[in-house]
Amino acid sequence: MAKYIYQYENWTDFTWNETEVNILFGEVRNLQGKISGQMNALGFSSKEEAALNTLTLDIVKSSEIEGEQLNYDQVRSSIARRLGINNAGLIPSNRNIEGVVDMTLDATQHYTDPLTNERLFGWHAALFPTGYSGLYQIEVGRYRTGEMQIVSGAMGKEKIHYEAVSAQDLQTEMNQFLAWINNDNLLDPVLKAAIAHFWFIIIHPFDDGNGRIARAIADMLLARAEKSTERFYSMSSQILAERKQYYEVLQKVQHSDGDITDWLVWFLNCLQKSLLQTTVTVQKILLKASFWNAHEKTDLNQRQHLMLNKLLDGFEGKLKTSKWAKIAKCSPDTALRDIRDLIHKGILQQEKEGGRSTNYELVQVKQ
Repeated sequence: MAKYIYQYENWTDFTWNETEVNILFGEVRNLQGKISGQMNALGFSSKEEAALNTLTLDIVKSSEIEGEQLNYDQVRSSIARRLGINNAGLIPSNRNIEGVVDMTLDATQHYTDPLTNERLFGWHAALFPTGYSGLYQIEVGRYRTGEMQIVSGAMGKEKIHYEAVSAQDLQTEMNQFLAWINNDNLLDPVLKAAIAHFWFIIIHPFDDGNGRIARAIADMLLARAEKSTERFYSMSSQILAERKQYYEVLQKVQHSDGDITDWLVWFLNCLQKSLLQTTVTVQKILLKASFWNAHEKTDLNQRQHLMLNKLLDGFEGKLKTSKWAKIAKCSPDTALRDIRDLIHKGILQQEKEGGRSTNYELVQVKQ
């Protein structure tokens, strides 16, 4: 019996249980339409901010899946600069971040462009600008010339999780994959995104970065599905939340004889959850918009603007005078004056619980 799916003849003639997949697929398509309608009801700046937040989250979380931590603010600034979004306080970012942002924006903003070997090489080179992955030099901007195993465990006790397609077969396999991406228009792009993600991971054509590139390809096809450069949900955030199951289902289906039902069901479930999460985010954006509408004529200083936006975006922990002083870079006395002014204006109130230290919260705005 063949060990891996690619060792079967005509292995890319994938099959799946239509009944099982179609129910989920219909729910996902329905949710996409609903979110698109909600977003179109938002004002331009709210919509722009939502797209910026989603792209930032997607890039940060996709790297986190691979164990790499990127600075959220640097990623956000890099995207804002490229998209021409007037975002106060832009901060410089390193080459590593610029490269990941380049790849993601190319995938989502130019989603109608064909996917070619050269385009993938560009993405790969952008991910590894120094030619190194950590401490190790890798082949950058081209398909690997060596064999590939995914291994874990201490030296001498390694466990092989996967042996990828042989290097000599890579170009043939990639030519078939790219021809399917660019020419097979009979399949809905949402299903195509799921299959492409799996197919690319199975080929594993690069020395490193295959996971991030697979997710970028899926993002490109999801943008095609929506015919929009704007993205309001983060698939990578949901994959990160289910990282264990992500690897488990890939490992299971890589041994199948061509039936990829389990993978499609998992992918569509994951997509559905990320879409549902977005409906929560939309509510936050609407709340923020109605707050600033209610207070557009209220006299506020820069520190108050900064802190109110942080509270509206979902402030972590309790708001105390000391926290205000630290974040707004001012003295505790100034922080207390700012807070008292906002209480006087009916914007903040003391939390009911009280306790040893005083905490503050936003007064709920009636929508």
